[in-house]
Amino acid sequence: MKFAGVEVTRIGMGTNRLTDKRENVAFIKAAVAAGVQVIDTAHLYTGGQSEETIGAALSPMPDNVIVATKGGFNGASAAVIRSEIDESLRRLHGKSIALYYLHRVDAEVPLETSLATIKEYMDRGVIRNVGISQVTVEQIERARKVVPIAAVQQQYSLSERKHDAEVDYCTREGIPFVPFYPLHGAEGRALEEVAGRKGATTKQVALAWLLKRSPVMLPIPGTLSLAHVKENLAASKIELSEADMSALDHGR
Repeated sequence: MKFAGVEVTRIGMGTNRLTDKRENVAFIKAAVAAGVQVIDTAHLYTGGQSEETIGAALSPMPDNVIVATKGGFNGASAAVIRSEIDESLRRLHGKSIALYYLHRVDAEVPLETSLATIKEYMDRGVIRNVGISQVTVEQIERARKVVPIAAVQQQYSLSERKHDAEVDYCTREGIPFVPFYPLHGAEGRALEEVAGRKGATTKQVALAWLLKRSPVMLPIPGTLSLAHVKENLAASKIELSEADMSALDHGR
């Protein structure tokens, strides 16, 4: 699928536990070599170490890899957004950021104000694509009036379906939908039965369900294990039938 202007595999990787250790720099390089093309981080992850580790591992950034980061989790005023974008750029060792999310809508700051600040950086070529996280359909529509929205990130999984409306909206509009914690609750009889028939793990089937749920879906399971990276990527090869989907939907 096309994501932030790049054709990518449909399973990325989250890095909210990534710390600045030599072995983790090697891990990021190995994950990319294994086929990961979308790496998700944020200004606040591990106090900045996640971004710093990715920057150390992937500088200069490969053309076929999208590193997405986020800012504005604990406040999204113009001053905070500017400060966090500048710091993320420094940590990632880059001159631009491929995809930058507004991490959360600030109850004290209009969504439009936060996004207008991010758009300033987009207009200067510092940010190439803009996304938003944990939003409603109404907020997505408001956001799109300020800046083109290249991705919507929400907590979503087979067991956590409260954002079905946002998935359906993004599917209709062709906006990539990026579920975080995509393996939350990846257990239960239905998953085990389908996994047994497919010769797969329950986590692989949970990821395959997401990919089948919508063509714009791009899950970002977090891991610090190269074996898990390879297991996750292999989930894209699993074909689920409509009967499998129905069993999983009704068995959750």
